[in-house]
Amino acid sequence: MTYFDAILLGIIQGLTEFLPVSSSGHLVLAEHFLNAKLPGVSFELAVHLGTLLSVLIYFRAKIIQLLKSVFIATMIEEREIVFYLIVGTIPAGVAGVLLKDFFERAFSSPIMTSIMLTITGVILLFTAFVKRGEKKINGMRAIIIGIGQAVAILPGISRSGSTISAGLFSGVKPVAAAEFSFLLSIPAIAGAIVFKAKDFMKSGSILAGQFSVAAFFSFIFGLLAVFLLLDIIKRGKFKYFGIYCLAVGLISLIHFM
Repeated sequence: MTYFDAILLGIIQGLTEFLPVSSSGHLVLAEHFLNAKLPGVSFELAVHLGTLLSVLIYFRAKIIQLLKSVFIATMIEEREIVFYLIVGTIPAGVAGVLLKDFFERAFSSPIMTSIMLTITGVILLFTAFVKRGEKKINGMRAIIIGIGQAVAILPGISRSGSTISAGLFSGVKPVAAAEFSFLLSIPAIAGAIVFKAKDFMKSGSILAGQFSVAAFFSFIFGLLAVFLLLDIIKRGKFKYFGIYCLAVGLISLIHFM
């Protein structure tokens, strides 16, 4: 991996981790189109650390309040959010453990990735027909959003796209759905890092410089993506990402078939 590859893939990871276009899908396609074999677990760990830091920085005040609520009984609303985040994390955790081999095989198939990107595009376009909701997150809606996150383990299915869409389909306020999606990404990304840490310790790497560069760019562009998506949600333009995913998915599918 060259430094140019590290910069480009770090930018791709940062933007697509939070924009509803599937970071895993873009990395799988980028690997094939750039003919650049990714170093595997070590690289994934580096770029995920970058994107995790970006969401922690953006939501630092909210996260501090949520952590405080664990120890302060009067912070009822914040405690509820913590509970809903735990509930919403369960489906992806269960799916990741039970279907680990299936998901790993999926990452080796650019055709499947292209199909999943197309499906993401259709899902996002369907949000245009959903009446703007005013509901808050509750236990059932957290589970529905969590199921969306579990499905997004597949390369090509956008985590932010599926979780925000699930929230919108459930009648949740758009900004509330987006913020819950971002907060839900924290245990998801952190869990992936912990899950891969063992393999990282075994693998070792001589590409520490390239990985650091990739992590830095994934952090910067991940932070930019958070700002962009929240603004796009507020302006009601979320559905337009569906056109992009549908186009990329179909073009890639034609190319690889």
